[in-house]
Amino acid sequence: MPNKLDLGKAPDNIFELSNEEILNEFILVLESAGASRDTVKAYRSAILDFLKYIGNRDLRNISLRDVIAWRNTRIKEGFDRSRSKESNSWKTTIHYYTMFLNRFFEWLGLNIKIPRVSKPARRIDILSEDEINKLMNSVRDPVDNIILRLLLDTGIRARELLSIRVEDIDFKEKLIRIVNSKYGRERYVVVKNETLDLIISWIKINNLKQSDRLINLSYSGLYKRLKKLAERAGLPSWKVRPHVFRHTFATSVLKKGFSLSSLQKILGHSDIKTTQVYLHLTINDVKKEYERILENNLNKCLNCGRELVLNAIYCPYCGVKLERSELISTT
Repeated sequence: MPNKLDLGKAPDNIFELSNEEILNEFILVLESAGASRDTVKAYRSAILDFLKYIGNRDLRNISLRDVIAWRNTRIKEGFDRSRSKESNSWKTTIHYYTMFLNRFFEWLGLNIKIPRVSKPARRIDILSEDEINKLMNSVRDPVDNIILRLLLDTGIRARELLSIRVEDIDFKEKLIRIVNSKYGRERYVVVKNETLDLIISWIKINNLKQSDRLINLSYSGLYKRLKKLAERAGLPSWKVRPHVFRHTFATSVLKKGFSLSSLQKILGHSDIKTTQVYLHLTINDVKKEYERILENNLNKCLNCGRELVLNAIYCPYCGVKLERSELISTT
């Protein structure tokens, strides 16, 4: 989300409207203030959930106790759309919904401030080299090939990918202009030669014009394609999502020595703190490398930590298959 939007205050007669009409007025204010489509959608979902909880009650008569009751109910029961009770996704949702509702109440001029709900530690999933190879081997047509390569080459978001038009591609400089970014800021990403060659062939074969979209798919159509790729590759569908490719790209380039500030520009983050989350993954890799090379331990399994017979292929304790890079050794 962008930095705090200037929403002003609701008109004096706002409570003469129904709750649904009040929500619509607030959404219009958000859009006018420059909020992105995703931000507007998130606010709408949060407020709708609360309005559903309170029923037809007049918003001006809502107290902090009512809001706390809603929050506690969601903390205990989660949300219907949560993937599982074990998932932390609903906890993250509560964290943001609380923020959005506080902003909504502030706009309405209500003296209600919901206590902050801590956001769970962010989990970052990435694809391994083996998983990437399986995905590439599962490709059956040029569209899938271009989609995978663009996501892996650039770390762009799904909506950014689907917004690329032929006119946005600088073939000479090997750059793609991203105009439909999350924060509304135009930026450029670099493309590899191999990917660019595929794009050029695709444009020629389909006789695409400058104003045509490179990937003519809907948002749901893109996800269906990725799901089919996951099935053919034998991977779980939740791991073959645009944001997992984004995480994979970011982690990969940091490992290769990319600077954090350059990565921030490529990913389009407004705050470098958002980019810094990827450092934790690379630090864990450094720690494993340190233990493998410098720790004074002989042939220990990095999965369970127990000593192994020299040149073992499998750990006899946890069963994990061992590679030489997975062993801590002084040799």
